[in-house]
Amino acid sequence: MLLGTWNLENLYRPGGPFGPGDEAAYASKLAALAAVITELDPGLLGVQEVGDPGALEDLAGLLDDGWHVALSEHADSRGIRVGFLSRTELTVVADTAVFPARILPVQADDTGLTAGRAGRGFLAVEVAGERGPLRVAVCHLKSKLLTYPDGRFQPRDEGERARYAAYALYRRAAEAAALRALADELLEGDGRERDVAVLGDLNDEVQAATTQMLLGPPGSEIGTPGYDRPDRGDAFRLWDVAPLIPAAERYSRVNSGRRELIDHVLLSHRLVRRVSVAGTGLPDDGPPRLPSVGTDPGERRGVAGSDHAPVWVRVG
Repeated sequence: MLLGTWNLENLYRPGGPFGPGDEAAYASKLAALAAVITELDPGLLGVQEVGDPGALEDLAGLLDDGWHVALSEHADSRGIRVGFLSRTELTVVADTAVFPARILPVQADDTGLTAGRAGRGFLAVEVAGERGPLRVAVCHLKSKLLTYPDGRFQPRDEGERARYAAYALYRRAAEAAALRALADELLEGDGRERDVAVLGDLNDEVQAATTQMLLGPPGSEIGTPGYDRPDRGDAFRLWDVAPLIPAAERYSRVNSGRRELIDHVLLSHRLVRRVSVAGTGLPDDGPPRLPSVGTDPGERRGVAGSDHAPVWVRVG
């Protein structure tokens, strides 16, 4: 089974302020996305940046028969949300945006506005796997791309840039804590016997603090001596599959010319031991060919395809 995640980049039907300007551009975008999904051939694909629920249905309609769709009901101010495309029937087990009980609302801007929940919801589903139920959560954490008052993408000065970067980090950290709380519910303290995955656009790289928060007890990462030494923490851990991705392919977006892996697949103890291969883009297609993006996400409005590459694993 191939399990993956892909940020579809502003998947809206035409006519609104964020999507393609006309039907022709919309058709081109859908066709480009559908071609990748068809070649990737996932059993379950977590998706991000679905701006219009109907657009995901349109995309599924371009694939072969039998796809199932699930979407979070918790969208951000632009209407974007996370979801799943699945080859098999799926059951939603959680759809939440709440922070854990002991995390207070965090500052979100210079006016003192606070955020007390995730900007985009976390959706968890269960599907039938070859070795029993597979539970998977998909997420899209707060972006590092900063928006300033009045919709600006450039700060007035470096003090404003630093403050808004801090506000974004506060929010992403609180969202990571909320996502880890959901992972704990899915694992139920039994990751050695349960197949659980957490995947999505974490908006930061492998060693970022917000990414590391999701892993659970440290010391057993892939490639370290602790990976092959069982201990009590294995029941609670998640493993980032990034080290299993060939080094030349270990990126999912190009930001101002810099390759970065900000989309991740995290797996429970029982599941990570069954990974046969991991990658980005399309299997056997080499390093992903991606456009370089800048600080203004509106620059790519209506462009076909996505500015992210899929990230995936194949498990037996």
